[in-house]
Order: sequence, then structure tokens, then C-alpha cells
Amino acid sequence: MRCTAEQVSSSSAWMILSPPLLARWRASVSRTASAMRAVHIAVASVALFIGVVASVVLVPDSRGAWGAGLAVLMVAIAAVDARRFIIPDELTAAALALGLVYAAVEDSEIWVQALAWSVLRGVVPAVAFLGVRAGYRRWRGREGIGLGDVKLAAVAGVWLDWQTIPIAIEIAAVAGLGAYLIMHLYFHRTVRPTTRLPFGLFLAPAIWIVWILDTTLLLYPSAASF
Repeated sequence: MRCTAEQVSSSSAWMILSPPLLARWRASVSRTASAMRAVHIAVASVALFIGVVASVVLVPDSRGAWGAGLAVLMVAIAAVDARRFIIPDELTAAALALGLVYAAVEDSEIWVQALAWSVLRGVVPAVAFLGVRAGYRRWRGREGIGLGDVKLAAVAGVWLDWQTIPIAIEIAAVAGLGAYLIMHLYFHRTVRPTTRLPFGLFLAPAIWIVWILDTTLLLYPSAASF
């Protein structure tokens, strides 16, 4: 059966807005908000404002709206992971669906190929993360990467290009190491190899940051020379 890009967009949008998923999202947001302190809510609110405004201002065409949607989901994922050490499947599914719709709409003339490449880009980093997870568990006897991080890596692949996927992961890794150092040197907390670190807190914002940088450079090629 043949479908158009508009049909794909409509079906994916319905999947995002279906009542069961909306109910689960509301419950997840409610649990997270109740667990967050006022300062964390303020930080998340500021990050959300910056992400949405920067997307719309820096990318003035229709892609700005897509970027704003990505920013909302990435801030939500980072906030939940920071407090609960978990990345809700509802948020990951929404980010994946939004990214696939974005790929189909942006390349509507070849939307089937665009979707295929987007799915492939999502699968590759997810499989890589899954391999690291399995290897670390076999080597150390415990989990090193959560399944939520594996799924978030798929989100990175769906939204980013082959060249920029590693950049987002590197930014997240460096930010995570920096957080370890700050915890140890500034807050004088004991940091052990078993200390838990919410990697989604760093990877989710990195996905949006790299997306906005890549999109901005595509819109304003002259900026890349500076």
C-alpha cells in the first residue's frame, strides 16, 4: 500500500497524541515534578525557555518549530533522568516519532528514502550503545549503560547526521566527566567507579545543541568560516 508523507505525518502525530500515551506522559511529568526541588524546576524552566526561543529565533523557517519540539522533549528527558535516573519510554517514543515525521516532511519528495536513512541512523548508535552495555556488563559484572540511554542514542541518530552523531556523544561524555570532577573537587563528594551518573542529563541537551548548530550552519554557511 502506498502512502504519502502527509499520511505518515498524520499517523505519527496521532501516535504521539493518542490518549493512552498522553495519560502516561502526564503521570510521568507529575511524578517528576513532585520529586523535583524548586531550584531544579527553575533550572529546567530556564533551559526550556532558552531551547524554544533559540530554536525559533535562530531557525526562523518551519524547522524552528521542529527544533522547539525537540528542545521541549530533550529538557524533559534531562530533567527526569537527573532526578529519577530513568528515561521514560513515552518521552523517547515522542522524540523518535517527531524526528521521523520531521525527516519525512523535510524531504517530502523522497520521504521513503529519508525515513529509511533516518531509521538506519537511529539503529546504528543504538546498537553501538547496546554493545557497550553488554561488554561492560560482561567485564565488570554490572550495568554501565541503561536501556534508556540506548534508546536515547537512537533519538540522536534519527535527528542528527552521520557526521554530527559522534559530536553529540562526545559533548555528553565530556560534560559527564566534568560533572564528576566538579562533584569531587568542588563539592568534595566521594566519586567511585560505581557512582551513578544520569547520562541522559548530558546526552539529551547535546542532541539539541548539535542539531541547532548544524541547522544554523546550513542556513548561514558564512558562519562556518569564523
